[in-house]
Amino acid sequence: MKKRSFVVIGIVVGIIALILGILYIIKIINYHKTYEYKFLKLDYTKEDVKKLDTLSTETKDYILTLEKNKDIISLIDEKYFIEKHFKEYLDYYKESDYDLTDVVAIVNVGANKEFYTDTKKSDISKGELILTNKFYTLDNTYNSDQMINVSNQYSYGENQMVTEQTYNAFLNMFNKAKEEGLTLIINSSFRSFEEQEEIYNDYKSSRGEEYADSIAARPGHSEHQTGMAIDIQTYGSRADTFEEFDEFKWLQENAYKYGFILRYPKDKEYLTGYDYESWHYRYVGVDAATYIHENNITFDEYYAYFVEKD
Repeated sequence: MKKRSFVVIGIVVGIIALILGILYIIKIINYHKTYEYKFLKLDYTKEDVKKLDTLSTETKDYILTLEKNKDIISLIDEKYFIEKHFKEYLDYYKESDYDLTDVVAIVNVGANKEFYTDTKKSDISKGELILTNKFYTLDNTYNSDQMINVSNQYSYGENQMVTEQTYNAFLNMFNKAKEEGLTLIINSSFRSFEEQEEIYNDYKSSRGEEYADSIAARPGHSEHQTGMAIDIQTYGSRADTFEEFDEFKWLQENAYKYGFILRYPKDKEYLTGYDYESWHYRYVGVDAATYIHENNITFDEYYAYFVEKD
């Protein structure tokens, strides 16, 4: 009787061992199918795998078709990394001399493509965060019906117009600057599609398209058409001398508090598509302006990451 019991126990133990062995083999097989195993086999570290695991299945599958690339982890760590641009980042990084931070910025704003190619309609539902540049365009129906007149007290010329939000913000900024003995004057503001078309075509007919593109926006691509862009001067200044005046220095330190940003900063031409303009300010609201100011980025970058990211 005892002998039979031992046999039964042995059979049960054997069956259990067999089952456990099979389960272990299944576990190993399943583990070999995981991204963790596959990435570790490519010599990525466990820390790397944690970062790679935050990506979509599609992106992870693509990475597995590549040799190990340390730049991929650095890329994911970039502050303004947007996964949908992953392949574009890698491709552009290979063909350019920019570092990864610049590559992310360039691809995010679309500046890895030729200007005025692959254009999209500006999303006018974004309010003060409407983006209009060499890739985003307004049609000729976006016009002065949405604008209000600027008093001659604050501007040069009779026909200056901006949006109401822009006007109220400018008045607050004007009054604060005035308290400090400074005068801000709107030299140029809203410009219709037709007006921009005339300006652009004049340059184009006299000097050619390349020159026209270097000096003026094509119709529909000008920020002035939004009614939220203003060119600021002061007494005695010209556009090309404005940065020499105290008013410019004050704006550099204070404009964001009223929702304005220097739209085309120095050394950002490769992102904005425009040369540095010390006089050109854009109303984007206090929250966006503060972030842009504190993080030293362009509105194009802000829009790509925070407004259009999804």
